[in-house]
Amino acid sequence: MDNMNEQYGFYAMLDRMQYINRWGLMRNSRTENIKEHSFDVAVIAHSLCLLHNRFAGEGDIKPDPFRVQAYAVYHDCTEIITGDLPTPIKYRNREITAAYRQVEAESAQQLCELLPEWMREDYYDLLAPALESEEDKLIHRLVKAADRIAAYIKCIREENSGNKEFISAGQSIKESITAIGLPEVDYFMEHFVPSFGVTLDMLSSGEGK
Repeated sequence: MDNMNEQYGFYAMLDRMQYINRWGLMRNSRTENIKEHSFDVAVIAHSLCLLHNRFAGEGDIKPDPFRVQAYAVYHDCTEIITGDLPTPIKYRNREITAAYRQVEAESAQQLCELLPEWMREDYYDLLAPALESEEDKLIHRLVKAADRIAAYIKCIREENSGNKEFISAGQSIKESITAIGLPEVDYFMEHFVPSFGVTLDMLSSGEGK
C-alpha cells in the first residue's frame, strides 16, 4: 500500500471542471461548465443503454448501464488540462483530430499520475478508453450520442430564453443526432427531449409528457 501520509490531487482536479465553460465562441444566456454537462451526459447515456438493452435482439451486445454511465461521467475530464476546444476546430480535418486525441491521451496520463499507482490503470481506461472490443465501441457510440443530445438540449434552453445565437447550432446538432441511426437515440429524441421545451407548470401538470 501507499504511504499513509501521501496526498493525491486527482479528485481536487476533477472539481475544477466547474471552472471550464463550454460554448466559448457563442453568446450564452446562461453559461454551462463541463462538470454539469458531464452529469447531463451521464444521465442520458445511462438511459440510452437501458433502451438499447431493451431493443437488443438475442445475441446482441448488452452493456452494463452503470459502466456506460461511468464512461460518460469521465468523458470530458481531460479538458481540465486541454480546455474545451470548439467542435469546428477539433474536427476540422483528420490531422487536427488525431493530434487532439493524442493530447487527450497525454492529459489522461497526467491526471492519472495524481492517483495512487494501484488505481491508475482503472481510471486511465475511463479517461482514455482503448475501444478495442465491440462492447467498448458500442459504449463509445452511446456516450457520444448522449453528448450530442445534451448539446441539443442546451440549444433548446437557449432558444427558449430568447437567444437566437443557438438556432443554427441546434439544427446542425439535431441533424447529426438523426444520422447516428440508433433506435435508442431516436426513441429518446422522440419521447424525452420535447419536454425540455415546456414550462415548469406544464411539466408539473403532466402536459410535458
